[in-house]
Amino acid sequence: MSRARRRDRSTRLTAPLAAAALLAGGAGVWALTGATAQAATGSAAVQDDFNKDGYADLVVGAPDATVSSKAKAGYVAIMYGSASGLSTAKKQIVSRSTAGVPGSATASQRFGSAFTKGDLDKDGYTDLVIAGGTTGSVVLWGSASGLTGGTAIAGYGAAPEAGDFDGDGTTDLALFSAQSVGGDDPAGAPATLWKGPVSRAGKPAAVLNILDKSAWWGYDEDDATCATGGGCEEDGDSITGPVVSGQVGDVNGDGRDDIVQWYYTGDGTWGNRLLYGSPTGFKRTDAPGDGVSQTASGTGVGDVNGDGFDDVVVGADGWNDKVRIAYGSSAGLTDHVQTFDQDLAGFPGVQEEGDELGSAVSVADVTGDGYADIALGIAGEDVAGVADAGSVALVHGGASGVTGAGTQVFHQDTAGMPGVAETDDRFGVATALLDVDGNGRRDLAASSTAENASAGAVWVLRGTTTGLTTTSALAFGPKTIAAPDVKARFGASLR
Repeated sequence: MSRARRRDRSTRLTAPLAAAALLAGGAGVWALTGATAQAATGSAAVQDDFNKDGYADLVVGAPDATVSSKAKAGYVAIMYGSASGLSTAKKQIVSRSTAGVPGSATASQRFGSAFTKGDLDKDGYTDLVIAGGTTGSVVLWGSASGLTGGTAIAGYGAAPEAGDFDGDGTTDLALFSAQSVGGDDPAGAPATLWKGPVSRAGKPAAVLNILDKSAWWGYDEDDATCATGGGCEEDGDSITGPVVSGQVGDVNGDGRDDIVQWYYTGDGTWGNRLLYGSPTGFKRTDAPGDGVSQTASGTGVGDVNGDGFDDVVVGADGWNDKVRIAYGSSAGLTDHVQTFDQDLAGFPGVQEEGDELGSAVSVADVTGDGYADIALGIAGEDVAGVADAGSVALVHGGASGVTGAGTQVFHQDTAGMPGVAETDDRFGVATALLDVDGNGRRDLAASSTAENASAGAVWVLRGTTTGLTTTSALAFGPKTIAAPDVKARFGASLR
C-alpha cells in the first residue's frame, strides 16, 4: 500500500513575524495589525503561509460588502496563524479602496469572490491573487510582515488558480475572465496561462495557450464563434463557459498540477471539468457532475485513499443526491467512483431531501495518517427542528476510500461551538482545511453567510490525530475584526 504523496510540502520556516503599522485605506487595515515578533516554529503547508512563519493564514472573502459607499464592492480579510491558532487581532482587511491596491471600489465589483495562493515571484513567500470582476484581479505579495503592495492584472477577474501546471518547479497562474451567466449556449470566456515566475510588475516568464489544442476533444468546426476567432476552446485563448471556482491538485501523478473547475454549461445548468496540466497548455476532460446540475455543489481535490494520486470529490446537487469520489490514477480519473450520503454507516444523522450534502467540499489530511479527509458543508441540514440551520461533517479517508467510520458532524448547537443554530443560517456554505497552528494537523474553517442578517461569520475548529475538536473553537464576523458588515456575506469564500 502506498501512502499519500505530499504535494503541499510542509516545512519548518524560520523568518520572524514582524509587527507592522496601521495605514489608512478605505475599507480597513492594509498592514498587518495585532502582531508580535515571534520565531517560527510551525510546519504549515508552504502555499498557505504569506509571512513564512510556519503557520497557515486564512483568507476570507466578503464580496457583497459595501466599501466606500459602493454596494457589493467587496473586500477580503487575511487572518494570520500562530502557535495558538487564529487571532482576530492579527489580520489585514484589503479592498480596492485600500492604500496601495490598484483600482477603486466599484459597485457590484464583488472583489474577493474568489482568490488563490502561490509563490508567483519565487521569493519564498506565498502571494495572494484576488479576483475583482470585469476590472480584473490584484496580486498582493508575501513578505515577512505579511501581504504588501498590489499589482493589477487587467481583464481576468474570475476564479484565478495558482499551481505548477507545466511541471518545471515554478508557480504558474491560470487566469479567467468574468462573464455574465445565462443563456442556453455559454459564450467563450477569454483565459490565459501565465508561466512562472511572475514579476512584481505583473509580467510572466511567458504566456501560454490556456488549452493544448492538439489534445482538445471538443473540436467543433461548425461553431460560429470559432470563425470569428473567439469563443471556442480550440482557439487556445478562450474557454467555454464562465468559471466560478476551482481546485488544484495532481490527479494523474505526473508532477504537474491540474484544475477542477465549477463552470456554467448553459441552459441553466452547471458542472465540473478537469484541466490536466502539461508543458503546452491544459488538456480538458470531464469531471463528476459535468453539465447536469441546476444547483451549486462543492468540489474538492485530495488523495483520499493514499495511493499517491489526488482524487476529485463532488457534493450532492440538484441531479445527484450523493457525494461522489472519482479516484485518480496514472491515466487520470478512473471509472472507480465511490458514492455516499448521510445514510453511510458511521455517519451521524439521516439523509433528507434538501440537506445539500457537500454544499462545500474541502479535502486534506486532518489527522496526519497520510489519507486525506473530506470536510463537507451540509448547509440545508435541519438541527433539532430548526430548518436549514446547517452543519459540517468530517469524513475520514483510508486505503479503501471512505467507510464512514469515525465521521464527525458539527453545528452551532454542538457542545463547545460558539453561537446558536438558527433558521436559515446555512452554516457550512463554505469550508477550508489548513493548519493555522502549525502542529501538522489541518484545522477546519467553515462559514455561514446568512449569519446576523447576512453579515456572515466564520468558525474555526482545531485538528487532532483523531479528527476535529470544539476545544478552543473560534467564531468571528466582520464586526469582530472592525470590517464592513452590513450584508457583507463574510465567508462566502474561504482559502
